[in-house]
Amino acid sequence: MRATKPIPAGVQSAVAELLAELYAKSGCEKVGLTGESFAAILCDVAAKYLPSGASQDEARTFLVTLRVEELALARACAAGNNSAWEFFLIRYREKLYQSALRVAREDSAARDLADSLYAELYGTNTREGERVSKLASFTGRGSLEGWLRTVLAQEFVNRYRRTKRLVSLDEENEDGEQFAAPEQETVASADGRLEAATDAALAGLPSEDRMVLAAYYLDGRTLAEVARMLGVHESTISRKVDKLAKTLRKKILAGMMQQGMTRRQADEALEVDVRDVQVNIRRSLAQETPAEAFLQKKAILIRSTKGRAESQDLGSGDVP
Repeated sequence: MRATKPIPAGVQSAVAELLAELYAKSGCEKVGLTGESFAAILCDVAAKYLPSGASQDEARTFLVTLRVEELALARACAAGNNSAWEFFLIRYREKLYQSALRVAREDSAARDLADSLYAELYGTNTREGERVSKLASFTGRGSLEGWLRTVLAQEFVNRYRRTKRLVSLDEENEDGEQFAAPEQETVASADGRLEAATDAALAGLPSEDRMVLAAYYLDGRTLAEVARMLGVHESTISRKVDKLAKTLRKKILAGMMQQGMTRRQADEALEVDVRDVQVNIRRSLAQETPAEAFLQKKAILIRSTKGRAESQDLGSGDVP
């Protein structure tokens, strides 16, 4: 069985206080969720994002910001409620297809992409006796439609990467490169506090931000391509990439200083040769990428302070 995070007392009290109001607002009865089940969902979501010592007031403030109607629908679908799934299809099927068409740019490919996602959303597989559905990870902090676009775009990126990897492998076989001697591993010499701070900063990113960084930095996609995946304007992604790079650098610096470094020491640590930093950005962003791109993009993520111009100099993508 999946281990659950302990529920703080303040969260439990706030859920008990607001349950009747949020249950009525969510329309749980329409999608087959009981009050007890919905209370457990609210507790799990709040415990995931609030500190262990959160007060009842803090938990109350957090809970009233959730999009409870969409949360109830997603979790009811994940639990296998057919009525909820029918309602989900009525509301989101066409939107999913339109999002897939913007990404794939061809009708049959778009339908194949959207259809492949339905099985994962519906939950046709089980793990340790439990139904496995991507919708179980939706927490109601943002819109369900936006979350679905992110999941769809991520699936497209994964497909692209798998295809690219297979093509690269075929090319290597033709060139005899599969017999090449492996490169000697680099000996780690970077400060471990830099590695820990970088890992923590990347792990704390929302799923959409991780997808944007992976698509742009690790896959080398252009801003226009990433924007098309998410159905937003190219300038929106441009601003997001700039902001994420600057925010990550600040968080990495802060993380190192929390571990005892002075500001000067932290700044100097960021000047390390990125090949010596033993941080698995591929894992942190839940992505896979060739080693060369991994090292190059690690440099951008850690040291980017000049925005898109620096990223373009490093050859990470096309910037208008």
